[in-house]
Amino acid sequence: MFQDVLTYFQSIDPVLAALYATLFTWSMTALGASTVFLFKNVSRTHLDGMLGFTGGVMIAASYWSLLAPAIAMSEGEGFLRIVPVASGFILGALFLFSLDKILPHLHINFKQAEGVKSPWQRTTLLTLAITLHNIPEGLAIGVLFGGVAAGIPEATIAGAVTLAIGMGIQNFPEGIAVAMPLRRMGLSRRKSFAYGQASAIVEPIFGVLGALAVAFFTPILPYALAFAAAAMIYVVIEEVVPETQQSGNTDIATLGFVLGFVVMMSLDVLLGA
Repeated sequence: MFQDVLTYFQSIDPVLAALYATLFTWSMTALGASTVFLFKNVSRTHLDGMLGFTGGVMIAASYWSLLAPAIAMSEGEGFLRIVPVASGFILGALFLFSLDKILPHLHINFKQAEGVKSPWQRTTLLTLAITLHNIPEGLAIGVLFGGVAAGIPEATIAGAVTLAIGMGIQNFPEGIAVAMPLRRMGLSRRKSFAYGQASAIVEPIFGVLGALAVAFFTPILPYALAFAAAAMIYVVIEEVVPETQQSGNTDIATLGFVLGFVVMMSLDVLLGA
C-alpha cells in the first residue's frame, strides 16, 4: 500500500504532490472535527492526552524529518556547517513568536487570550489558535516536496510522504481539540465542524508556498527545513505543552507525548528512508 502511494507521488509534479499531501492532512483535521456529529463532548483528560500525542509527533518530526536532513545537506566544515540550520531555526522561532504576539487567538481552556486585542468572538479566537499550529505543519511538508523538486538527494518522496502521514495522524486529535470545545460553548454541530476543519485550511496554502519557494531557490532548503522545524517546536513548547498542564492531567499528557513521539519516530525510520 505504502509503495503504491510512493509510486503515485513519484509520477506527479512535486509541487502538486505537496498540495495533495497537505489536502490529506487537512482532511484528517476535518475527520477529527466530524466527531462532533457522533459525540457531544470529550473529557478534558482525553483531550490533554490527545494534545500530548500531537506534541510528541511534532517534536519527533522536527528532528527526523527536518533537522537531520537539513544538517546532512549543509555544506562546509565545523561551525560553517551548522550556520544554515542554526540561522533557519532562529528565524523559524522568531516567525512564530511574531505571529503569536500579533494574531489574536484563544487557548482551549478559554482562560487566556493572546495577540493584539480584538473584538472577535471566542469561537474565532479558538479557531485561530489551532490555525497557528497548522502553519508550520503545512510548511514543513511543502519544503520537503520542494527539495524533491530541486533534486536534493537528502529530500526524498518517501520522507515527504511519511511526514504527511505523521502530520495527518496528529491532525485528527487537533480537529477534535477545536470542534469539541466549540460544541461545549453552545455552537451547533454543523458550525463546530465548520470551524474545526477550517483551522487546517492553511496547510495546503503553506504547503504549496513552501514547495514553490524551495523549488525555485534551492540553496534555501537547509534554512527552510530548520525554519519549519523551529516553528513546530515553538508551537509545542509555547502552546501545546502548557495547554495540557492546565487541568491536572500531566501524567496522561506526558504518556500521550511519549506515544506520539514513538509513533512518528517509527514511521520516519521505517518508511522515510
